[in-house]
Amino acid sequence: MATISQSFFFIILPFLLCFKLGIVSSVPCCEPIVANDVDLIQFALNLEFLEAEFFLHGATGEGLDGVAPQLAGGGPPPIGGRKANLEDIECRIIEEFGYQEVGHLRAITSEVGGLQRPQLDISPQNFETIFDQAVGRKLVPPMDPYANTINYLLAAYMIPYVGLVGYVGTIPALTNASSLALVASLLGVESGQDAVIRAALYKREGEIVEPYNITVAEFTRGISNLRNQLGMCGVKDEGIIVLDPQLGAENKIDSNILSADANSLSYARQPPEILGIVYGTGNESQPGGFLPAGGIGNIAKSYLNRV
Repeated sequence: MATISQSFFFIILPFLLCFKLGIVSSVPCCEPIVANDVDLIQFALNLEFLEAEFFLHGATGEGLDGVAPQLAGGGPPPIGGRKANLEDIECRIIEEFGYQEVGHLRAITSEVGGLQRPQLDISPQNFETIFDQAVGRKLVPPMDPYANTINYLLAAYMIPYVGLVGYVGTIPALTNASSLALVASLLGVESGQDAVIRAALYKREGEIVEPYNITVAEFTRGISNLRNQLGMCGVKDEGIIVLDPQLGAENKIDSNILSADANSLSYARQPPEILGIVYGTGNESQPGGFLPAGGIGNIAKSYLNRV
């Protein structure tokens, strides 16, 4: 939830950012796009590949090429993935998430056909840039997502939620019963993964992330604010603690383990918003971030072709 002044700011923010980034539009990124079921579902492979590689590397030290190479379609291996220094329980959780993403890739490929894995950047340097942007300053030393459990969970906080809100935005545009069933099932697991990550961070919300003198809750707030800025379509993301209980569920609580709107309904995002976030540019036509060479599928490529 948001105050009137916050809402006004995030209403005009998309126009200001579109102007700054040179996007010629009336902010269509906030509106549902017109696409068929196959293209809409294949667009989700951008996030599913990212999650699979980040979770598998973090828990096991090897990615999709070591588990189910046929699903990668001959695409390039990700940049910078490595095994994280995780505590036992968190390692088991992340490993499970990684194998779940393999299942998601297989299910999508079976239903609508697969695509070649895009070039992904899951290097410490890419996460370092995102962490710096989220907190508004250069972190010294650079924050390595693979260094320890807290760092990895904060890095993981960046990813499943984007897929979750993407699926919420996709479902109303689907026409076939089989497509709806698939995406609803994918959404169920994505939302579960996000909830587990947010709950794990909530247990540590007051802990200081060393050596930066920033709490876990402050990091999540910064990451969520950054995603709102890059998505350019208002407040659709909040950290694990809201600053005012009036912004919490039923205006009664400051805990925010599940990010949701005033009626505790999930937020939704459209493909241009998703691309602006995962590219880290706020521009669906300007690749970077997790997808340095751009996204895969007809929808993502259609924006690249506009450059």
